[in-house]
Amino acid sequence: KENGGPKSYRSRCLLGRASAALFCEGHRTINSDYFTDENRVLRKDPQQDYHLEYAMENSTHTILAFSRELHTCDANDKTITESTVRVIWAYHHRDMGEAGQNYHGLNRGTKSLRLLNPEKEEVLSASLPYFDLTNKDVPVPDKDTTYWCQMFKIPVQHEKHHVTKVEPLIQKGHENLVHHILLYQCSSNLNDSVLDYGHECYHPNMPDSFLTCETVIFAWAIGGEGFTYPPHVGLSIGTAADPQFVLMEVHYDNPSYTEGLIDNSGLRLIYTPVLRKYDAGVIEAGLWVSLFHNIPPGMPEFVSEGHCTLECLEEALGAERPAGIHVFAVLLHAHLAGRAIRMRHFRNGEEQKLLAYDDEFDFNFQEFQYLKEERTILPGDNLITECHYSTVDRIRMTWGGLSTRNEMCLSYLLYYPRINLTRCASIPDIMEQLQFIGVKEIYRPVRTWPFIIKSPKQYKNLSFMDAMNKFQWSRSKGLSYNDLVLKLPVNVRCSKTDNAEWSIQGMTALPPEIERPYKTEPVICSSSSLLRCSLFLTLLFIVHVTASTIGNIGPFV
Repeated sequence: KENGGPKSYRSRCLLGRASAALFCEGHRTINSDYFTDENRVLRKDPQQDYHLEYAMENSTHTILAFSRELHTCDANDKTITESTVRVIWAYHHRDMGEAGQNYHGLNRGTKSLRLLNPEKEEVLSASLPYFDLTNKDVPVPDKDTTYWCQMFKIPVQHEKHHVTKVEPLIQKGHENLVHHILLYQCSSNLNDSVLDYGHECYHPNMPDSFLTCETVIFAWAIGGEGFTYPPHVGLSIGTAADPQFVLMEVHYDNPSYTEGLIDNSGLRLIYTPVLRKYDAGVIEAGLWVSLFHNIPPGMPEFVSEGHCTLECLEEALGAERPAGIHVFAVLLHAHLAGRAIRMRHFRNGEEQKLLAYDDEFDFNFQEFQYLKEERTILPGDNLITECHYSTVDRIRMTWGGLSTRNEMCLSYLLYYPRINLTRCASIPDIMEQLQFIGVKEIYRPVRTWPFIIKSPKQYKNLSFMDAMNKFQWSRSKGLSYNDLVLKLPVNVRCSKTDNAEWSIQGMTALPPEIERPYKTEPVICSSSSLLRCSLFLTLLFIVHVTASTIGNIGPFV
């Protein structure tokens, strides 16, 4: 307090892009809602929707808690949904003057957050055992993309336990180098000789033992944090049916071709002998990663769909779990061209509520989304992973593939109880795609990959990749091509553990007739913008002030 008056706060200004709300505190509390126009000029919003809950300051930190409605019905505010939100913050050590805010200089930053992700954080005993699966001094090549695989043996044997939490162990300074980590269950017929060394994945000379590792049991991607399983579910280890040998696949993204990088990143698995009610499983759904998935250049929006078909779910769930499985978290995955991903759910031809979505997808922030309510998947349901891309800055085709400059369209579903279904995906028909650009015939039998075109003359002896790049794409042609691809028959991928397959694998299915584009439920607002949503969001901002900055501020209260 100053002179016995009310408590005051020194100036700290934070700009949150959710509504471009500006909060400043000087000798009196100021709480104002601002927005930026198309010229990036900061303007005070005539409709004030942000409300300061409390503020606190000490010698090192300024803390602000504020709230606003998710839907303010204000054209200058951004509606807050379950999608990723880019929060932009900035502050200055001096109070605002009559001329407005002071320029923040280097005191600014941005962070992607999922503000409405319902965290299922559980208080775990610090004494719970754990084991680490980490690479040992892996030399990361000076090339754009490297997938490194290392085999591990699960140390817990002979007695069932449940993994309750998985944490990433990313080597300091390598946060942008390690793009994702997948953990696969391998054949139980392996022996300890496979543990000797790691190798590049998907390489002609990689060990044969790697080929036995097809079942994904956990996935982590860049920007994500640790994942805690719900109290009634755990990842089972220690029994004959559980993974004994696992393969850890680490995707290194090195677009600057930096030399001399050595990495020791990996995962930590925390487990307990106190068993949960259900064993967790993972299903990889979406588009099978292949060159048959492709996106023309120069497109502001292009939509790809990967189908977990009713035929696959009918066979697998009908045989293993007719009552259905329960999904409790989803990881949506794409690469640099990705802009939005949705997982659509259909039952008996009727669309259900979206299983998961992110309409503001951020390549550098990919983590499991906890579902607010568990969702049941029944035999005969359809799941569609719908991915939206932008290739306006590209002049050549974008192909499905492993590099971050290639693309993926995948969803990883965490569910219970575990069944023998690991992959439920699709591949579009490539020949009808080639007919769009005028290809008439390819050389048969196919002896090379990518295969070679025989006619017409303009494509003769070109690979189908070269032919697609030679085609004169335009936005109108790209849109027509997109309409075609979404209606093509798909090849069904329906996989079990240990490289086994359900009988539907490899068969052709027609995609369901669905409404495109997906229509979100509109937010109805009154003309006076007085209608209010009953849901509120409260945010907490904490600013750490360095000692050098403190010297310029004067005393704190």
